[in-house]
Amino acid sequence: MPRYLMNCLFGLLTLLFGFQTAIAAPSCSPLLSHTFPRLQDEAPQNLCQYQGKVIMVVNTASFCGFTSQYEGLEKIYAKYKGQGFVVLGFPSNDFGSQEPGSNKEIADFCKNTYDVKFPMFAKSVVSGNNPNPLFKMLIAKTGTTPKWNFYKYLIDRNGIVIDSFGSMTKPTSSSITNKIEKLLGEKVQ
Repeated sequence: MPRYLMNCLFGLLTLLFGFQTAIAAPSCSPLLSHTFPRLQDEAPQNLCQYQGKVIMVVNTASFCGFTSQYEGLEKIYAKYKGQGFVVLGFPSNDFGSQEPGSNKEIADFCKNTYDVKFPMFAKSVVSGNNPNPLFKMLIAKTGTTPKWNFYKYLIDRNGIVIDSFGSMTKPTSSSITNKIEKLLGEKVQ
């Protein structure tokens, strides 16, 4: 039977009987069950699309002494993305007005200055009394709040926070890359 007919039949069975297939995508972990606007165009993006990947979440800023870490983040993203790794960037103006611009200005800076290709989300709060829902959960799970820009959280393929790294730890440091490589070798449970 041609594939398009099989797809039509499956769609009809699903509609009529609520039929579910055993090859459905794994359920989304509570940590990733959030939607944020994409930086470039503010289109809503559900983080569940990254379920099953090793994830590094990082809060960023355009005018910080650590801004050059964009280069290292892009380097590890390029090196490991084919193996199931992704960096998720969250610009924030929480630390000394180092991200004062609009989402469009931040997106232009990231593209034009560092050619950032990893997913970036709209500017949000990542610390203090009212962090965005993802950072609120990351803080609760690790007991560590970002103390400055370019604070990094590492999440395994099952959506479990494994570790966090301060701003002084470069994305390309062996303490980070060794953990990424180990996590990439593990299977989704």
